Amino acid sequence: MARRQRRFGRAGATVAAAGAALCAGLGACGCSGGGAAAQGAPGGDPVAVLRQAADRLVAAGSSQARTSMEMASGGTRVTIRGEGVYDFRERLGRLKVLLPPDPTGVSERRPITELLAPGALYMKNRGAGVPADKWVRVDTASLSDGNLVTGGATDPLAAAEVLRGTRTAVYAGRTEVAGARVRHYRGTADLSDAARGASAGNRNPLAAAAEGFATAEVPFDVYLDDEGRIRKIRHRFTFVNGRERDTVAVASTTLLYDFGAPVAVRLPDDADIYAGKIAEEPGGEN
Repeated sequence: MARRQRRFGRAGATVAAAGAALCAGLGACGCSGGGAAAQGAPGGDPVAVLRQAADRLVAAGSSQARTSMEMASGGTRVTIRGEGVYDFRERLGRLKVLLPPDPTGVSERRPITELLAPGALYMKNRGAGVPADKWVRVDTASLSDGNLVTGGATDPLAAAEVLRGTRTAVYAGRTEVAGARVRHYRGTADLSDAARGASAGNRNPLAAAAEGFATAEVPFDVYLDDEGRIRKIRHRFTFVNGRERDTVAVASTTLLYDFGAPVAVRLPDDADIYAGKIAEEPGGEN
């Protein structure tokens, strides 16, 4: 994790990290699924239900997605938002990610286009010395957070596969998310366990995250529809800022809807990928 921590600047550089993470290099525990914790929970043992949630998304094929990532460090809080589509079978997605305003207030940041692919994250309009017509490619297996934080949005399938490591869970009742009736579960997952149960493409990134975060234990809230599909999931991650040595709290929320939506993602050609040096912070020099 040291490598990623060095890239995270002072908290004003926001969780600079938030966006610097955009490639600069970047709860509640409850009881186990048995006994009282499972009483009144439709679908069976909550732990078993949640460990299968990613499979339900793959069966659904695709969806539209909205993401929100909130970071807090040293009294500074920033939010990064994204919107797009994701193909759970092909593990391909496209998001438009909106960074918070420039800390200096001098300029607005343009939306970043992100392409999510097996083993890779591509970003356009990255800034930090990258030409506007070029893409930045990041090998997600090399990221110490497993790309759960780096892109400013958690890959929707990776978010679901964190639940494969569910250790404790409680059924918290019925509610509604974006017009859909859902079942609310609350619990904790272990990233090491999640990595062992994940699909081949997410196994190494989740294992890296288990080592890279301050703790491998991830509290979550998740909302499933009657078909067992995730409609909303919120994880809470923590890591240590390498420069300031303070704890950075990250809350990542993914909202999924319009299942079966068409997804067309064309990955960049090699000639369109930037191979030069990237400034350490957005807007910085090469």
